[in-house]
Amino acid sequence: MIDNKNRNAEEARSIEVAEDSRELDWKSKSFMASIFMGDLDLSLAHPFPFQDPEDEAIGDEIVAKVEAWCSENLDGDAIDEAKVIPAHVYRGLQELGLFGIKVPKEYGGLGLSQTNYMRILSQVSRHCGSTVATISAHQSIGVPQPLKLFGTKAQKEKYLPLLAKGWISAFALTEPSVGSDPAAMQTTAELDEEGTHWVLNGEKLWCTNGTIADLLVVMARTPDREIKGKVRKQITAFIVEGDSPGIEVVAHCTFLGIRAIENGLIRFRDVKVPVENVVLGEGQGLKLALTTLNDGRLGIPAVCATVGELATEEGARWGKTRVQWGKPIGLHEAGADRLARMASGAYAMDTLSRFTAALSDRGDMDLRMEAAAAKMFNTELAWELADASLQLRAGRGYETADSLEARGEYPLATERALRDTRINRIVEGTTDVMHLFLAREALDKHLQLAAPLFRRGSLGSKLATVVKAGAFYARWYPKLLFGGLFKSWADFEPELVSHLEWIDRRTRKLARSLFHQMLRQGAKLEMRQLILARVIDIGAELAVMALVVSRYQAEKKQGNEENRSRTLYWLASRRPVVEHLFEGLTRNADAQARALARELIEQAEVLPALPRPELVALPRERGRDLTSGAQKERRARYPEAEQEQVAK
Repeated sequence: MIDNKNRNAEEARSIEVAEDSRELDWKSKSFMASIFMGDLDLSLAHPFPFQDPEDEAIGDEIVAKVEAWCSENLDGDAIDEAKVIPAHVYRGLQELGLFGIKVPKEYGGLGLSQTNYMRILSQVSRHCGSTVATISAHQSIGVPQPLKLFGTKAQKEKYLPLLAKGWISAFALTEPSVGSDPAAMQTTAELDEEGTHWVLNGEKLWCTNGTIADLLVVMARTPDREIKGKVRKQITAFIVEGDSPGIEVVAHCTFLGIRAIENGLIRFRDVKVPVENVVLGEGQGLKLALTTLNDGRLGIPAVCATVGELATEEGARWGKTRVQWGKPIGLHEAGADRLARMASGAYAMDTLSRFTAALSDRGDMDLRMEAAAAKMFNTELAWELADASLQLRAGRGYETADSLEARGEYPLATERALRDTRINRIVEGTTDVMHLFLAREALDKHLQLAAPLFRRGSLGSKLATVVKAGAFYARWYPKLLFGGLFKSWADFEPELVSHLEWIDRRTRKLARSLFHQMLRQGAKLEMRQLILARVIDIGAELAVMALVVSRYQAEKKQGNEENRSRTLYWLASRRPVVEHLFEGLTRNADAQARALARELIEQAEVLPALPRPELVALPRERGRDLTSGAQKERRARYPEAEQEQVAK
């Protein structure tokens, strides 16, 4: 039987830890947050924020260099087959400065903007998913980003120049029995008797780059503390040097896609970390991770947009080349539908990616919701479009590029693109976790007003809450009914106005629907994950539609109507998607799903605990040979793969 009492207690502890780590203050008004409150505030997204011309020129130069190098040196199919990135690729990335893209120039890095960082990732991703994952993991939440945001002057001066030279970093959070639940973390850090070092013990799983990392950001539990009368779990972030005694790579992990990434199970045995290597402060580890990810996770949406662009390019060529029943398959309705979805979806993903990059480069805008929504939306859509691309090519899409080439056909790596794309829905926050994160932020204003009603407190405090909340909702709710009467869309072309009016109406309906769910579900709403997911998906759809309108309007004003068909198709095709999600808020099979799942869980046997093999330390060097690393110069672990790559 399921122990509901213990389960509920564990849920409460996990929620408490996550809540303590939230960013409490909003840096600015948020475009996404406003949508969930029924306010389509296009002043936050219009005119669309295109890249500054001077910064764009800087990006053009480095992107051209990266593309030239990738075309000459980066064979994604060979790397996928060998399951290791060869040494000459690491050296090339190092020489291009791609391990220090956002490291400030004063520390030897390229000092590029977030937008140009994302442009570089997009370019590399056109050639090799494993390689782009390696440099992205290093710079998203590996050491460079948290150090740049929160590092002390001494930490920056010590480590940023090394990272700029090519030191590789990793982020160690997940554990064998702990995924997105930080309250269950088992890796610990204790101060030694002298108070000069923390001593780390534990294991970290799926640590990308961890098997070769020179530096790691490691999350560990430090002693609990009493804060405001309550004992709070403390999770702290440490910079750990990769050659520290006691760090062991005990398993290399291999996956469905991005097969050449250096990912594994890392063991820490009495690893000593100087006290000065704590980042942000004791107990601030999760807050560091969440804040870092606001910018850090933006690389994935950019790569996903590129997946859509490649699918469109290859799909159009194949749709024109392949003729069936007297005409190209791209002109048959089924083929045309797939091409339209790929082209418009690529444009929408690119629009959302560009918008979030612009917010990041501004530096004064709150983008926690926009970044999470971009990660969630683009990864889901990219998977859908990668699947559509493979289906369009049918058997040839399922066949490997090498096999196609051996038969004398054009070698498109459609199946590899599908495999490599799948991971994006998981890393740096699964779609389910993004739904919950966004739902918490979407409810923030309501919880500020009404949360005291669901907690213990005096009758007087509850009455005060009712009065305060009542005053707000008495002004707010009528706006959701009649707010559209006072809006003007004079800045937009007539063919876009009807779409904006529709988006505005649905935005206000979304806010009403969320409010109604709060009244209906009460405190139970936080456990209604499917309802919350639909609410979040509606908000994301409406936000992307509005951004696409803003971008196309700006392009048209510049005399560029290239994306007119993509824009109009996207806006028309997403309306039914939104309406279906709205319908699911009140007409669904969620209760039946819970009942069926409970039956299945009650009947299922727990997986047997297999005897764990003796995991011994493995060599940490694999594909690279860097003279700038923390460890001595090392030779490639697979020289034959290096020789094959050089020969090609």
